[in-house]
Amino acid sequence: MKLTEFKNHLQTAQSLYFELPNGNQIPLHFHITEIGMVTKHFIDCGGCMRTEKYVNFQIWVAGDVEHRLHPLKLLNIISFADKILDDEDLDIEIEYETETIGKYGLDFINGKFLLIGKQANCLAQDHCGIPPNKMKLNLSTIEQTNTCCSTNGNCC
Repeated sequence: MKLTEFKNHLQTAQSLYFELPNGNQIPLHFHITEIGMVTKHFIDCGGCMRTEKYVNFQIWVAGDVEHRLHPLKLLNIISFADKILDDEDLDIEIEYETETIGKYGLDFINGKFLLIGKQANCLAQDHCGIPPNKMKLNLSTIEQTNTCCSTNGNCC
C-alpha cells in the first residue's frame, strides 16, 4: 500500500485495527514508535546495483493497555514525518515484533489494516541458474479431449 492510500483510509476510519497474516490482531494498545523513509542501496547476486525506497512504520506494544491511537492522531503524526518523506508516494513497510522483528506489506480490507507477509526472492534468477517456475498441474483435473487414448480407448 502506498502512503497516500494509507492516509486516505485513516481519514475515514473510526479506529485502528492491524491484523497479522495468521489472523491474530495486534493488541489495540499498540504504539507507532517510528515513521521514516528507508533507502536501501545494494548489489544483487547477479552483480546488478539496485535501490529501494519505502516508508517504514514500527508498531510496538507496551504494557499500557488503556492506550489507543486514533486514526486522525496517526494522520497528524505522519504529517510531522512529511519533512523527511520528501513528498514521495512510497510503499509502506510495517515492522512488528513477534518472535523477532518481522517486516510486512500492508493492505486494507473490511475496515482493517492487514499485514502481508514478505518473502525473500532472488532478483537475478537469470544470472544464478535458477530455472523459471513451471506451472504445476493436477493430472486428475485435466479433461481429456482425445478419446482414442483415454482409459476406455484401445489404441494405446
